[in-house]
Amino acid sequence: MEQIELRVERPVAGGMGLARRDDGRVVLVDGGLPGELVRVTLSEEQHTTFGEVTEVLEANPERVEVAHCPHVADGCGGCDHADAQPALLRRMKAEVLADAIRRLGKIDAPEIQPGPDLPTADFRTTLRLGVTDGRAGLFELGTHELVPLSVCVVAHPLLEQIVTESDFGPATEVMARVGAATGEALVMVTPNATGVSVPIDNVRVVGLDELERNRAWIHEEVAGRRFRISAQSFFQTRRDGAEALVQLVADGLGPMSAGDRLVDAYAGVGLFGATLADRTPGLRVTAVESARSSVADAKVNLAGAAETGQARVIASTMAKWRPSKADAVVADPPRAGLGKQGVGKVEATGAGRVVLISCDAASAGRDAGLLVRRGFSLDSVTLVDLFPHTHHTESVAVFSR
Repeated sequence: MEQIELRVERPVAGGMGLARRDDGRVVLVDGGLPGELVRVTLSEEQHTTFGEVTEVLEANPERVEVAHCPHVADGCGGCDHADAQPALLRRMKAEVLADAIRRLGKIDAPEIQPGPDLPTADFRTTLRLGVTDGRAGLFELGTHELVPLSVCVVAHPLLEQIVTESDFGPATEVMARVGAATGEALVMVTPNATGVSVPIDNVRVVGLDELERNRAWIHEEVAGRRFRISAQSFFQTRRDGAEALVQLVADGLGPMSAGDRLVDAYAGVGLFGATLADRTPGLRVTAVESARSSVADAKVNLAGAAETGQARVIASTMAKWRPSKADAVVADPPRAGLGKQGVGKVEATGAGRVVLISCDAASAGRDAGLLVRRGFSLDSVTLVDLFPHTHHTESVAVFSR
């Protein structure tokens, strides 16, 4: 296979770097940091040229020479950008996000604001893993081969203990979740819990087959409030990250008053609706969520406001939801983003303020452009580094009209 030397110009989506051959043709480089001169092996896939780094000839001064975790050398895919110091990686993510807003949203990108500094170790409270020979692991980058974990530097200490010391027997997959503030822990195994041994006290172990008739959950505390989070419900993968998002959403929406109407779209377990209701007694919250387990959790977590008639949880997809009038909307869609249909539903609420949480730079860019073309202005974008050592982005964008 052909090998050539290239200079990496800038980061692009998916953790790649953009480089150009002498004739100007673009090569997407896997394993190179901005400014580096690298030797790569070329390959073609769907009319795109990729280059896999075989040697770094001139390194970026912020390249990490000794990885934070021994499993990086094993190819573990959990930390796919362990080669860059955190400050460099945050700048790279901000550049990718701004480029997505300009290129995919087709609008001017404001300066990307940095979110709060968050720890780069011991933070993760949820892990989804494969199992081989009873041991839990993450897939090797670009393969279907599991790397069994003996340590996991990014995991909360209790979570690390669960996934590295347990014998998961004949299970094929495991989801482990802990409450950083409560100390509660839950392990869900696929297909069932037969033959699974977790040698740690007070950890609930359930099989996927049990959840239809026997619900299982933990509790976590965020912004002074206790949340129920079921095994199959979505929740942010780190407590301090959830705290940061709650504060950024509140700041983005600005002061709210009793009687104001808030739509919490893609509400999950009600994180934003509940914490905003706590901040503004009398706030009227409509939480829209389609996942059954999350709907059940949201009803519990919003129960106090619901009892006074100030909150309701609607079990519906955004596609089927009939928008109600609102003063403000907070939306935390899945990776695909709002899309045209979701943006149309947001516009139909008549809200003057919108805060959009995005877990994908491309979706953030597309959605920002769609909202601006519907009459909103993009006031600010903040990058929250929930996923250090990876290319994954989380952003909070504030819109008004």
